[in-house]
Amino acid sequence: MSEEKREPILNVNFYMSDSGKEPVRDWLKSLSNEDKKVIGEDIKTAQFGWPIGMPLIRPLGKGLYEVRSTLRNRIARVIFTVENKRMILLHGFIKKDQKTPKMDLDLALKRFSNLKSGD
Repeated sequence: MSEEKREPILNVNFYMSDSGKEPVRDWLKSLSNEDKKVIGEDIKTAQFGWPIGMPLIRPLGKGLYEVRSTLRNRIARVIFTVENKRMILLHGFIKKDQKTPKMDLDLALKRFSNLKSGD
């Protein structure tokens, strides 16, 4: 018997700027292989299990969510939106404080806004 292959609920896409840059992909490439693996597994869990709540996914409001990854000695966040069965990764960062920094949230909102106006 063949093993049934599960289809993802969401397809993962990277936000692309007008200049063709993919900031989340570039950020991920800058991390260690170990960190990339943890964040990648967390994104994959969200992709196959959507909708998921805490502790992995937290809604941020305004159509944004964050993937909450625990790395060896720090924590990472990937802010995304969901649109037409697509999980669009808008911004990724290493979190240094309890609260999501306003600068990071504002950047994700700006990219989200760019997505909406680009449709």
